[in-house]
Amino acid sequence: MAKLVEIRKQILKKNDDLAQSLRQRFATSKTLVVNLVSSPGTGKTEFLKQTMTLLKDELKIAAIVGDLETENDAVRLRQSGAPAHQIETHNMCHLESHQIGQAIEEAADKFDADALDILFIENVGNLVCTASFDLGEDIQVVMVSTTEGEDKPLKYPTIFHRSDICVITKMDLAEALGYDRDQMLKSVESVKPNMQTFEVSAKTGQGMDTWIDFLKQRVAEKSGS
Repeated sequence: MAKLVEIRKQILKKNDDLAQSLRQRFATSKTLVVNLVSSPGTGKTEFLKQTMTLLKDELKIAAIVGDLETENDAVRLRQSGAPAHQIETHNMCHLESHQIGQAIEEAADKFDADALDILFIENVGNLVCTASFDLGEDIQVVMVSTTEGEDKPLKYPTIFHRSDICVITKMDLAEALGYDRDQMLKSVESVKPNMQTFEVSAKTGQGMDTWIDFLKQRVAEKSGS
């Protein structure tokens, strides 16, 4: 057991060192990096596709997306009109910083990562493994949908505590589901007090303007403009 713990520490240290190198790189290029995490079925890809659609005419953006298999999500994201690069992790339930670095090089024919205003990372659908691996992001966004239960933050407190922003998706289904908004916000607050939260529907556009304005503000802050 002690040997396994030591190996895990070494893996995490190597990941964190590489993540810090990526963070320094993007600090130099003034590229905002946004890491999206959620469980499967939260609507992460559709939310990101709509986000990219709304931003692509004003900012230089691209996405790196991770899944165990297939390039389906990258294909969907490209429908926004912005470039997207797929990472197939096969048996891995999360992305690691070395994969981000490799993807940046592999995607050089699609986009120049150092010339971007925003690089989005759509992590593998998982709220456990993703909590342990820094990817060099500026902002980690944890997503939960109205269909998943208002106690989701209480079940997965580590990822919510580690994240900077919470996005609640599928608000268009809230009434039909009998969604308890107060209870969801209370759950988020109990895990991470004063966490900034966005309530959105990628289908109807509800809340998307507020989310887009937030991203533009963060881009301006990082670029110093």
